[in-house]
Amino acid sequence: MNIETIFAFDFGVKRIGVAMGNTMIRQAEPVKVIAAVDNATRFADIAALLDEWKPARLVVGLPMHPDGAEHEMTARARKFANQLHGRFSLPVELVDERYSSAVIAAKRGEVIDDRAAAIILQQYFDTH
Repeated sequence: MNIETIFAFDFGVKRIGVAMGNTMIRQAEPVKVIAAVDNATRFADIAALLDEWKPARLVVGLPMHPDGAEHEMTARARKFANQLHGRFSLPVELVDERYSSAVIAAKRGEVIDDRAAAIILQQYFDTH
């Protein structure tokens, strides 16, 4: 059995949550929150993580309206997924993240992006 490390991203304009897991344990864990100052910094931080952990594939949460309709952030998340694939030559899969942040109990102002990424990755594991 080939065990793969998988990274997941909860894309946001200001922050990107990152989580990881592997295909043996199938348990997602929050890794970090990247403050997305600019594209160069954002992708340098991602490159460092990918270089350290060497994931086999990436998962990106795809935000949508509750009825499944796309909105501005849907297009931005798709673009981010395409950029990840283009820059790092890894397979990238999109996962519906409609309720990922809603299931996290958080205090006002608390940064939860990494936990949201873990929920996205767990959804991926649960459906694959």
